[in-house]
Amino acid sequence: MKRLAVLNVVGLSESLLGPATPRLNAFRAAGSFARIRPAMPAVTCTALADYLTGRHPRDHGIVANGWYDRDLAEVHFWKQSNHLVQAPKIWDTLRAELPGLTCAQLFWWFNMYSSVDFSITPRPMYPSDGRKVFDIHAWPCDLRQEIKRDLGEFPFFGFWGPAAGVHTVQGAPDTATRWIAEAAKWIERRHAPTLNLIYLPHLDYNLQRFGPEHPEILHDLARIDAIVGDLLEFFARQDVNVLVLSEYGISSVNQPVHLNRIFRKQGWLTVKEELGLELLDAGGSRAFAVADHQIAHVYVNDHALLNSVRASLESTPGVAQVWGAEGKRAVGLDHPRTGDLVAVAAPQSWFTYYYWLDDRRAPDFAHTVDIHRKPGYDPAELFFDPTLRAPKLRVAWRLLQKRLGFRMLMDIVPIDAKLVRELEEIIIPEGAVQLEHPI
Repeated sequence: MKRLAVLNVVGLSESLLGPATPRLNAFRAAGSFARIRPAMPAVTCTALADYLTGRHPRDHGIVANGWYDRDLAEVHFWKQSNHLVQAPKIWDTLRAELPGLTCAQLFWWFNMYSSVDFSITPRPMYPSDGRKVFDIHAWPCDLRQEIKRDLGEFPFFGFWGPAAGVHTVQGAPDTATRWIAEAAKWIERRHAPTLNLIYLPHLDYNLQRFGPEHPEILHDLARIDAIVGDLLEFFARQDVNVLVLSEYGISSVNQPVHLNRIFRKQGWLTVKEELGLELLDAGGSRAFAVADHQIAHVYVNDHALLNSVRASLESTPGVAQVWGAEGKRAVGLDHPRTGDLVAVAAPQSWFTYYYWLDDRRAPDFAHTVDIHRKPGYDPAELFFDPTLRAPKLRVAWRLLQKRLGFRMLMDIVPIDAKLVRELEEIIIPEGAVQLEHPI
């Protein structure tokens, strides 16, 4: 049985291949190249669920990176349980035809409580005293300590946030991706899985931070080319075939659209005050939006407002399309988790989750990297707040407070949506801009 390693080079598109990617160029020239129609929406969780199941969101249920749980009346983002994916996974299907097949899943999403044989995924620990301790989750459980003993702690700071993809005193820009690549080799040497799914995120950070035309991207392309090239040589020595793919491309944006602020001004969105700050009350709102890049799931708890909400969306600058039942069905998004309406951003526009009208009343987590508490995706987490006089000193001081056992808030993230210039691009049916087909 010929074994396979799948390298998910996040953010890689055909237009990025060139002088900075000699190893990827050679790999493409020596093999075959296929174009795919990207996931709808072309965001991490949906794209990975599409790949893992071969189905659309109507079947697997991953309608975005997060959605509103109607039973709990809460918005949940970046959940990791594999049970959320409601369709058979590729490894389970293959096992029925290839008895003895084993699978490793390294940092692909929906990695917890999966039926794969070996898995590793980022997973902080949250002690009851309020701390957040960076760590990983692994299966089998013993694998976690074994791989950390051999490779060291996973450099979580380089996986997401203002320090991801940049030089810091803690490590190189590609430190997290290199750790994952070494983990892939470690798994291969010890367990030789039939199918090895490997997530390589380095390109994603500065492509979102600066855009594909920025000079820094050439350095990032050279770094990921070296990492991929090294893995290609390694797996060739192990007689393992390699497939390189991506999830989405990156496009320029310049217009943030604040749907929840519009709904609030209409009297449809409810906020509650806690300790002088404002929190979205999703269950108490008549209508609100769960924003995720260039798509927003709009949940209308008061169905008498459905037509009014749709009319408001259709008249909002930056909104290209609004899908009801028929539109959702046409793109494979007709699933109970999907919003009652789905708003699609116009080219160069994107949706924020912001719902406060006064920045002084923004919740404390708005200024932090907090992917689970925010009721929407926040690309501003890749930036240091430019209003801070000495952001690195702020970080050092906060880390010292943490080390000394004090409560602290890593409040270094801006709430200025105008800083965001590049985002993962969706595909809009019937014309408009299309995502560059991933390699």
